[in-house]
Amino acid sequence: MSNSDVTSLNPRNIVAFLEDIFERRGSEEYLGEPVTMAEHMLQGAHFAEEAGEPEIIIVAALLHDVGHFTSEFGMFSMDDTKDKLHEEAGAQVLQRFFPSLVTDCVRHHVAAKRYLCATRPEYYSLLSEASIHSLNLQGGPMNSDEVAKFEANPNLDQIIRVRKYDEAGKQANFKTRPFSHYAPMIQRIVDAFELHQTD
Repeated sequence: MSNSDVTSLNPRNIVAFLEDIFERRGSEEYLGEPVTMAEHMLQGAHFAEEAGEPEIIIVAALLHDVGHFTSEFGMFSMDDTKDKLHEEAGAQVLQRFFPSLVTDCVRHHVAAKRYLCATRPEYYSLLSEASIHSLNLQGGPMNSDEVAKFEANPNLDQIIRVRKYDEAGKQANFKTRPFSHYAPMIQRIVDAFELHQTD
């Protein structure tokens, strides 16, 4: 299967596809942070697991930034702006295989940062320099209309939790479990979603 051919993905090969991306692309720099892309996402999953979160939140934390690998999904264009909307790219690939809770956490984790900066000013002080820079590219803190719309999302609490694990996952030289530890967990989420779709 070509890694760029997302149309050939199915519930039986999506986990292997994601693991392959982690292995091939995970060592890339994560936006000026002292961690690689894989380290960042694995740390998010680690902190979610350590907090006793359900598997669906752990998986969402693990996959929240998969859209940064947009070239894997045929999303790259010479017309791209600096903000490539990685959150939407990731959600579009995952939405065929994962429930809305996972895809909402992926699709809205950037919006969650903007929301938290608008509604909880102390959150801004937790952001890294790189995260502040990306916040400015992404529109800055939400205005009141955006806050009201965002708060209407039924998965608001879970999106906020995943955002906090996202922010925590930037620690240099922090040991985590490998992707393979989470692969069975991801497959269980995919299988449950597939079963629900065929009911």
